[in-house]
Amino acid sequence: MVLTLYGNPKASCTQRVATVMHEKQVPFKLVTIDLSKGEHKAPDYLEKQPFGQIPVLDDDGYLIYETRAISRYIAEKYADQGTPLIPKDLKAKGHFEQAASVEQANYDAYAGKAVVEKVFKPMFGQTPDDAVAERLLTSLEASLDVYEKILSKQKYVAGNEITLVDIFHLPLLSLLPLTGRDVYSTRPNVEKWAKGLIARPSFQSVKDGVKSTA
Repeated sequence: MVLTLYGNPKASCTQRVATVMHEKQVPFKLVTIDLSKGEHKAPDYLEKQPFGQIPVLDDDGYLIYETRAISRYIAEKYADQGTPLIPKDLKAKGHFEQAASVEQANYDAYAGKAVVEKVFKPMFGQTPDDAVAERLLTSLEASLDVYEKILSKQKYVAGNEITLVDIFHLPLLSLLPLTGRDVYSTRPNVEKWAKGLIARPSFQSVKDGVKSTA
């Protein structure tokens, strides 16, 4: 049975999961949830995702939500096809889990909220809180200074092979320049890593809007 992804084509969280599906060569059907119409808060959708958020994956009646959980599920279910995204070696997996924790605590916590303030709020006619955005971007830059050191020694954040954690950083990596803060040019290793991820065919396939592949 074809997997069904409930989400919004332009939403970063939906694009993140779709990127993983493209990497794993997994066909899927997209069911668009119109956030502007409040479809994510409709009773039938809340039966799938009780917090009223996107995305949700339906695998023949098995429902799972939360972007990173969905991505791990896909990567493990289809471990033998497409790009290997979760290490099998115990020590490599330890570094993978370490990087996964860093991504949520030291990257997404700042980048995600900064992009909301400087990119998404203006996009929807809302007024950004510039002071909040500046604090977030300053904290993000401190984290990226550490990323610069890590990426000076290895190609990806968990080692020399791409993993889910690198994809978790997408698509915010592509949106950060739109905040007006140049976070890349003084960090050449971060810039090389970010540009390489953004250029991957999997992300290029979804960056302008996720589409069904089945």
